[in-house]
Amino acid sequence: MTIGLSTYAFFWQWHDTATSPLSLTDMIEKTAEWDVKLFQICDYPAIDSYDNAALSELRHYAEACDVTLELGTRGVTPSHLSHYLHIAELLGARLVRSMINTTDHRPTPEEAVRMLGQSTPAYEQAGVTLALETYEQVPVRDLVGIVDAVGSPNLGICLDPANCVAALELPRDTIELTAPRVANVHVKDFAFTRQAGWVGFSLVGAPLGDGLLDYDHLTQTVQPDRRGISQVVEHWLPWQGDSLTTVNTEDQWTLHSLAYLRSKQA
Repeated sequence: MTIGLSTYAFFWQWHDTATSPLSLTDMIEKTAEWDVKLFQICDYPAIDSYDNAALSELRHYAEACDVTLELGTRGVTPSHLSHYLHIAELLGARLVRSMINTTDHRPTPEEAVRMLGQSTPAYEQAGVTLALETYEQVPVRDLVGIVDAVGSPNLGICLDPANCVAALELPRDTIELTAPRVANVHVKDFAFTRQAGWVGFSLVGAPLGDGLLDYDHLTQTVQPDRRGISQVVEHWLPWQGDSLTTVNTEDQWTLHSLAYLRSKQA
């Protein structure tokens, strides 16, 4: 099993609410200290400001820590995906996770197919996989249809069943619909409960194994170990009232997730 950590496992530690926000090298160092060999830099805006020298330096630091890097962004315009392929190559990353929509661009499925069709040949040539994440803004069947229509061996799906609950899609259905096309897994557990007063619902994170994610069903269906698919830990940890408590809880959840995944491996 290839277990990784994401910047989303350290979200409250690099967020501007932190007393001393962590840098990428800090997060890589903590990843290595916990004997994890993969780190996914996902939705981390500052990476866009790194020049080639800084990216190469970051790669060398990760290699010195025996940590492999993956990358994550949002959007499918050819120029953006080309930019992130360049970043990935300098980081030595073999996977780029992305999403169809951004805050200012929501392509139709047909537009997404056209743009991805322009971008995937370069990914194929570079040996880098592009994985589109499941989430509530794009129905799972539409996402699968986009991937199938492009038909590239280097285009797959980043499976995160929790995201689709916000669109009232069942996690088991999401897993089964996407399984043959999964190239990356985001592992986080979640709870979907009524709010106090019985008006409305809350969809928030939970420690792995304590929520509604059927992890055994996911692994039995997707078979990530057999297929060499990385499983990257992240969280939906609500703010705990103050930075210190939130950061400590975040690390507790991460260590719990690692122990849980390693127990499954054993």
